[in-house]
Amino acid sequence: MEPRISSDDIREAIANLPILSPNVSRLLQVLSTDDYELDDVVNIVKYDAALTAKVLKVANSPVFGLVNPVTTLDRAISYLGKWIVISIILSDNTGELFHKPLEGYDGGQNALWRHDLFAAFSSSEVARLAKHDFEAELAFTAGLLHDIGKFVFSPFWEKVVPEALGHIEEGSMADYLEAERSLTGMDHAQIGYEMARHWDFPEPLQQAILYHHTPQQAPEEFRALAFAAHLGDMCAMMAGCDTGNDGMQYPLDDGYSEFFDLTSESLAQILLEAEIQFKKAISSLSVEEEVDK
Repeated sequence: MEPRISSDDIREAIANLPILSPNVSRLLQVLSTDDYELDDVVNIVKYDAALTAKVLKVANSPVFGLVNPVTTLDRAISYLGKWIVISIILSDNTGELFHKPLEGYDGGQNALWRHDLFAAFSSSEVARLAKHDFEAELAFTAGLLHDIGKFVFSPFWEKVVPEALGHIEEGSMADYLEAERSLTGMDHAQIGYEMARHWDFPEPLQQAILYHHTPQQAPEEFRALAFAAHLGDMCAMMAGCDTGNDGMQYPLDDGYSEFFDLTSESLAQILLEAEIQFKKAISSLSVEEEVDK
């Protein structure tokens, strides 16, 4: 089938993306190392007065119910935990990347952020069940960033999505990813990969984004991380936290059993833990958003 959308136009949109803020760039570089400490995250926040104020505001919010107020950044970050702080930094510094509605996917405002956040917590929980050593600390970040390609892709996809859904429903295209490639020459995973390269993300994150729907195809050294992002994505969709009309429209790659001890019981526990952490993070970030008003 001849693509309906020019992939050159999509690549031009990627090339025109603004650069990431220094805070996000520094954070991603820190997270890509396997020996970073909480102090490394503190050092990113402490030189940004507005970000420091937001972290302290979240820590002292009713969500956490502290008896004694937290007055230092170190204590606030230690109390909140790195994942919530990382979420605050990324949410605060990526503008509309995560929060803009995804019209092509019928996803409302913040749909991408909510999906990716749930996937991040799920990916992190999946990483706990790894059979072999890998950079498990990266699983959260890979889950959080896996679908960034949808931000650029959505306006293009909106033009052809009715045709795509028709093909999927009648069975002439196997799944959503095939429909994206057939009608535009690219899919959102490939676009996310090119965005990650444009922003000079660490290589493991680039590969996890590219292969989050096809983890078995990832280079061997990045395959476990790609599977963690893949399973986190699936967990988010199973929990009903998707980005719109592509929810549960992708196949599960059952090659995960080579890397993770995942059973129906452990999957239920992953979903439960991710839901708890997700709700706490959403409540925290809602408090953080109030600071801007």
